[in-house]
Amino acid sequence: MASLVGKFPITRYRGDGRQWKSLGASEQAALDVILKNEADMAYRRRARILMDYLELEDGERVFDCGCGMGFYLMAMGKLKKLRLVGLDGDIERLHWAQSEKVPAALLNGNIFQLPFADESFDKVLMSEVLEHLSDDVLGLRELYRVLRPRGVLALSVPHARYPFWWDPINGTWTRLGGEPFRSGPLVGIWSNHERLYEPAELIRKFLDAGFELEMVEEQTHFSFPFIHFLVYGIGKPLLEKNLLPANLRASADRFSGEKNKGSRLNPINMGVSVLQWFDRPNETPAVENKTTFVNVLVKARKPLVKTGNAKLG
Repeated sequence: MASLVGKFPITRYRGDGRQWKSLGASEQAALDVILKNEADMAYRRRARILMDYLELEDGERVFDCGCGMGFYLMAMGKLKKLRLVGLDGDIERLHWAQSEKVPAALLNGNIFQLPFADESFDKVLMSEVLEHLSDDVLGLRELYRVLRPRGVLALSVPHARYPFWWDPINGTWTRLGGEPFRSGPLVGIWSNHERLYEPAELIRKFLDAGFELEMVEEQTHFSFPFIHFLVYGIGKPLLEKNLLPANLRASADRFSGEKNKGSRLNPINMGVSVLQWFDRPNETPAVENKTTFVNVLVKARKPLVKTGNAKLG
């Protein structure tokens, strides 16, 4: 098992378009508009990749496990005609999703005991959730249960070897031997997380849960200093507490990308342009030889027949 895990190819660069499998030009253009307000460049990148992993087709039943405020459900609903279901343990976030008129059935529930029959879904999405679970393999096995044979699970988690400038506070403190800040004003990439992931460790957990792996990626190395804190420590609370003026909110809210007219005089748009400039090297071959990344992403498939541990694709 260890030798197979070690040999699994890891993708880091897809800027030339070779790795895009299901998103056509029209879908990518639609996502550009939907993500127009996104200040977290790692989020912007993984959203596009996860949508590509899912190979969405009209009429499919798709489950977003840990859907939060429902952004991915909103995005998927604009790309295809889907039967969408979202589940989250935070009722307030589900209320936010309802206020955004997310086109999905929204449920409050426990990931370890999903309220669905076996083989209920064609596709499953889990973005930045697995790291919060007390038992991540148990969580993966529950997703395996509700996924139909040959169905796809698209997943992202935070990388254990994250770039220093993404979270300098935790980066410095943990290197000095301190426990990571998981809550409070100094929280960063460790926010309420049980763990971060090395790709090899994540691959083993997927195989233990029975999945076949098709793709594993490490994404986003270059980043604006302290960007995690700026976006989630400052920007997110301002939005959620409705403290931004209406004219700025339309260009800062993830759900309002289609309403952003793109004015270069808008300070939010100016800030996002600066962040995009810092992010550009992540779309070049320069990223291939880097060793630190913000995210690990996985595309996995449920085999037709489970026979012990599944395999590498």
